[in-house]
Amino acid sequence: MPDKFSKEVRSNIMRSIKSKNTKIELVVFRELRKRGVYFQRHHKRTPGCPDVCIPSKKIAVFIDGDFWHGYRFKRWKDKLGTDFWRVKIQINMNRDQRNFRKLRRMGWKVMRVWEHEIEKREHESVSKIYDFICKNDPYFTR
Repeated sequence: MPDKFSKEVRSNIMRSIKSKNTKIELVVFRELRKRGVYFQRHHKRTPGCPDVCIPSKKIAVFIDGDFWHGYRFKRWKDKLGTDFWRVKIQINMNRDQRNFRKLRRMGWKVMRVWEHEIEKREHESVSKIYDFICKNDPYFTR
């Protein structure tokens, strides 16, 4: 199935997609700061570059986009036009699993949250992240 956009238009569309500081991430960052959580965004020295990271407590939270990280990928992978996207998303999923296992072996507490969960239930999702951080940081007071 050929792409309905020209190569230049598709390139511009793909270039405009943000990988960091997306709207969903900014919502989570803002709400966690309101609750008094000190964290680092996109900590590059941590495997997988978690979106929310507390290196001193070894806590990492990843906010995964549904498309790019393959939410229910088996259900919709056949609808993708080319093998390029199937391979790309499968590579992303494999890398996510590899980084998750690596962090766990290093003693980190890791949480993954899907984009659609935050979009649909913002308050509950942020509360879930906040509770995860509080549970794994005994010195953090609520």
